[in-house]
Amino acid sequence: MGVNNNPWFKLCFLFVCFCFQSHISFAAGKICGNQSISGKQTISSETGEFILGFFTPGNSSKYYVGIWFNIPEQTIVWVANRDKPVFDIYTSDIRISNGNLVLFNESGIMIWSTNLSSTNSSSLEAVLLDEGNLVLRDGPSSSDPLLWQSFDHPTHIWLPGPGAKLGFNKITKKSTRLTSWKTNEDPAPGCFSLELDPNSTSQFFILRDMSNILWTSGPWNGQIFSLVPEMRLNYIFNYSYIDNENESYFQYSLYNNSLKSLLIMDVGGQIQQRTWLQPAKQWNVFWAVPRMQCEMYAYCGAFGICNKESEPLCNCLEGFGPKSVDEWNSRAYSDGCQRKTSLHCGNSSLVNKKSDRFLEIRSIVLPANPRPWAMAVGNAQECESTCLNDCSCTAYAYNGSHCSFWSGELLNLRQLAKDDIDGKTLYVRLAASEFSSSNSNKGMVTGVAVGSSVMLILLGLLLSVILRRTNMRKTGTFFTHTDKHGSFPYFDLSFF
Repeated sequence: MGVNNNPWFKLCFLFVCFCFQSHISFAAGKICGNQSISGKQTISSETGEFILGFFTPGNSSKYYVGIWFNIPEQTIVWVANRDKPVFDIYTSDIRISNGNLVLFNESGIMIWSTNLSSTNSSSLEAVLLDEGNLVLRDGPSSSDPLLWQSFDHPTHIWLPGPGAKLGFNKITKKSTRLTSWKTNEDPAPGCFSLELDPNSTSQFFILRDMSNILWTSGPWNGQIFSLVPEMRLNYIFNYSYIDNENESYFQYSLYNNSLKSLLIMDVGGQIQQRTWLQPAKQWNVFWAVPRMQCEMYAYCGAFGICNKESEPLCNCLEGFGPKSVDEWNSRAYSDGCQRKTSLHCGNSSLVNKKSDRFLEIRSIVLPANPRPWAMAVGNAQECESTCLNDCSCTAYAYNGSHCSFWSGELLNLRQLAKDDIDGKTLYVRLAASEFSSSNSNKGMVTGVAVGSSVMLILLGLLLSVILRRTNMRKTGTFFTHTDKHGSFPYFDLSFF
């Protein structure tokens, strides 16, 4: 029997082919019509600067198709299927299908696509370029028509170079924006974004939930954005702002192309310009805004309080806990906190109803949202009773002549130093049962104090007796008792 007909030889041959195929990297950096990527297969840019393939962030069990720097520290710069992960990379694949670059999951369902009109062209190819841009073009030459590029669909990172621009298309009325990851292990769109003002004011905004402005760059003055003076240090970056009848956009490049740099919309709401330090094998934050994270709108989410002097920066108010412990532990605080115990007011399911009470929080910046309503009162007790009788009232503050009341979730709470003159006192509504443990503790402290006082009195009395007896020994003033057994000295407590 020939070697080639040996079944064991065929089995070993197939196993070797499978192992080779599962780790293969297409050096050409292309996905052509007859190719696909699955498992641990990747493609790289011509210089090897960037890689495209399946990845899993951190300790997650979910997989995504993305582009990353070819460096020791995993740095994902673009993600295709941000909010639609796959779970088996060996039965999922990305390939050209019906005129598009398409990702199919383990069930053969299309979960991401370049979403172009269908074409019958057989020369389509997806190419990863050296600047980190994934392009779909009709032909093998760089001069062939460009149908789609990832630079037009950034996720959380903005790379330097031609074609990578953030701006507003005046014809389609669409923005090219950066959107943070939800957490450090979940690339789904988070609540923070960076985009150019669509009202043609030539300034960038950091937005929360696409609406609340957290930061502005100030308008472009021809050289820099007015509120970003650091841009004058342009020995690393070359900036340009373009405004014409079709679009307004901003782009930047590196004077030294051997450097690695990126601008990231971080999960915490900061934008950071980072540069790669090759000797240290780590990213260095070159610039970041807003500089104080506690000054960012609602950084700690609902019922979270930010303290720039604490570690971590965010904590839940007493009586509240994180809505998502995993996200909180990964320092993504935007989901905020929720009550540990439901309020009694307005809760018909509670049989033994007790009145809600108020937790006093001192030296804070009062909530910016929701907007409070106010009323004139004679004293603080009127504030408390008014809020207590309104089940929608979440918190109140008293300034000596007026009450301010809040309903719903409390946002943008910041802890200040005790001696900060800007600090105010807020009273937050909690279920009465939330105070039981603190009352028990107070009772225990009181009991210990009373017990300690009694012990001190007894010890003082005993010490007094000992001292008196010592003095009597020194002066010889002992009493003598005589009976039939003889005479012996004694002292009498009634003497004291």
